[in-house]
Amino acid sequence: MTSAIDQISSRRSQSPGSRFYLGAFLLALLFALPLQAEDGYRLWLRYEAVGDPTQREAYLAHITEIVAATNSPTQQVIWDELKHGLSGLLGGDRQCEQTVTCGGALVIGTPANNPAVAALGLDAELKQLGNDGYLIRSVTNSGRALTVIASQGETGTLYGTFHYLRLLQTRQAIDHLAIAEKPALERRLLNHWDNLNGSVERGYAGKSLWQWAGLPGKLEPRYRDYARADASLGLNGAVLNNVNARPEQLSTENLKKAAALAEVFRPYGIRVYLSVNFASPKKLGGLKTANPKDPAVRKWWRQKADEIYTLIPDFGGFLVKANSEGQPGPQDYGLTHADGANLLADALAPHGGVVMWRAFVYNSPKVDQDRAKRAYAEFKPLDGRFSDNVFVQVKTGPIDFQPREPFHPLFGAMHKTSLMAELEITQENMGHATDLVFLAPMWREFLESDTHADGPGSTVAKMFAASAHTAIAGVANTGQDRNWCGYDFAQANWYAFGRLAWNSRLSAAQIAEEWVNMTWSNDPEVIATITNMMLGSWEACVDYEMPLGLHHIMEGGGHYDPAPQTHNNKSPEYSGWYYHQADARGIGFDRTASGSDAVAQYAPPVGDCFSNLNTCPPDLLLWFHHVDWDYKKSSDGRTVWDELCVRYNAGVEYVKTMQVQWETLRGRVDPERFEAVQKKLEAQLAHAVNWRDTCLRYFQSVNNKPLPDHLAMHKEPS
Repeated sequence: MTSAIDQISSRRSQSPGSRFYLGAFLLALLFALPLQAEDGYRLWLRYEAVGDPTQREAYLAHITEIVAATNSPTQQVIWDELKHGLSGLLGGDRQCEQTVTCGGALVIGTPANNPAVAALGLDAELKQLGNDGYLIRSVTNSGRALTVIASQGETGTLYGTFHYLRLLQTRQAIDHLAIAEKPALERRLLNHWDNLNGSVERGYAGKSLWQWAGLPGKLEPRYRDYARADASLGLNGAVLNNVNARPEQLSTENLKKAAALAEVFRPYGIRVYLSVNFASPKKLGGLKTANPKDPAVRKWWRQKADEIYTLIPDFGGFLVKANSEGQPGPQDYGLTHADGANLLADALAPHGGVVMWRAFVYNSPKVDQDRAKRAYAEFKPLDGRFSDNVFVQVKTGPIDFQPREPFHPLFGAMHKTSLMAELEITQENMGHATDLVFLAPMWREFLESDTHADGPGSTVAKMFAASAHTAIAGVANTGQDRNWCGYDFAQANWYAFGRLAWNSRLSAAQIAEEWVNMTWSNDPEVIATITNMMLGSWEACVDYEMPLGLHHIMEGGGHYDPAPQTHNNKSPEYSGWYYHQADARGIGFDRTASGSDAVAQYAPPVGDCFSNLNTCPPDLLLWFHHVDWDYKKSSDGRTVWDELCVRYNAGVEYVKTMQVQWETLRGRVDPERFEAVQKKLEAQLAHAVNWRDTCLRYFQSVNNKPLPDHLAMHKEPS
């Protein structure tokens, strides 16, 4: 049998750009890049030089020759990323030339595009991993050490390449690799709430990434860098525009602009999606109605889908917000969400597109007086009535991206419908781009929640994995700010979402350590300090904003400051009191059978747990129960009032601790980002103190109870 190395040699004449030796390449790049201040633009793809000479030599011994095809845009992207990554990580090592002829080779590709991969007989294994999965394996062929990055599909090879570079970035050993990975979910999307005018709803990092005025002719370099960052995490889709969509988003002019972005994203395996306005046939197409039963409306959507796929052959599909917060929808015509979703699904089906129909609906109290129950009440009866290419997109919790919520009861309740989770990366209710709040622990709590839909152990993550069609979406936190997210630590949430979308079993600690390693430093003490700060930051935010299951008591405009005092009799679900219901006797929203009975929307073991004061998790106590101020839930005998005071103060104290921890890193991380984070932590402390003092003062005005003696507040509430 022809050896892999023979295949490599024969490949040279077929693809002259597919093979290079590191020595000359790295020396040419020595000191070629100008030194510049750290500004966060490079995200986790910094590719900082390996400082340990022994480790660098060990890496070079395995990567003296690279064999990869460059015959397609994706293959070229892989080639370019390797050159960029390796020049940063290993560049400037003059000993490289001495190992060129005796070291190992890095072989990258698919059996179809690289004979060296085909010769290794990996086809059966690669088929099991699919087009997005990959192998990274150390092998020996004809006495030559090879490291193989292989996939059945080109996109999988790209993902494997980023994984391999991540190993080098995090200084892992690469001499005995045996990695096989495939994504947990098929569709892994970012939802951009970006508007055509450049604004971003719930955006805290400047204007929209997409500069529509310059498209399609002007393609910003940032578009490619965005695609690189997404692909490095295995993300494969981007919804370009706000769920509160404008009809003109589907105009031919704007579709051509979306097509230009799709062209940039395509080599990175990223498909473009669009949010659509349900009334588009009427407002854009000039029809008299948008009724799904009207033949002219159905024809309009079919023709629009045909137009889109002519411009964007790999278009992903539509995201729809309908009959929610004033948006038009099928209920305007006496029809159901399934009727509306299936209308669009029929138009997209011939092209392989999907509809993502949001379950975030709470328009009418007539559905149920408890806002938390309305989505379930509207969607559960429709289970099994949605077309096969429809996903019902459900937020993690039943209210709206609160610092902590129970999992949404629709998870585990709709057995005949494809569901996709909607997570929020942008920190709408958790300090925006000011507060350091690492969200991976919150998402892990959500994914590990046991729905009991198919008995014990039916976690949200397992329910996803068992579905015929799987998907997840995250509301993006990107913008035009130089550091992408408005705060260097906000980048960690983009990173964490992508990693969990790929592998839902990863721990929050593993994700944090990876990100710190690639983004800040390879120094173990720096990694430990920053990781420790991050892992406790979400619980701290919950404590200083809305502990013990309190929720939605932020002010209604920017959702940044506390507003427990607000009352709105006309629209109570927009007021703080509606959710905490604090009075002289007690506090909390009764969702047991004696109250709204929201617990009945969960499988009995879960609902029974939430209903019982003795078994309800303390962190969700006030979500499900209205309890006396003197009720003692804590194991140490504290009353609910004392526990609230302790938790609010603990959140503030944690921010102070982060400030102390960060100060220990002075001189150990770059000065530009050190100073920026220090200022952010100062602002976060002021934010936390405001939440603590405002909420405790308000609740104390209701219950007239003294603060615990040990509470370290600046002054007694008046």
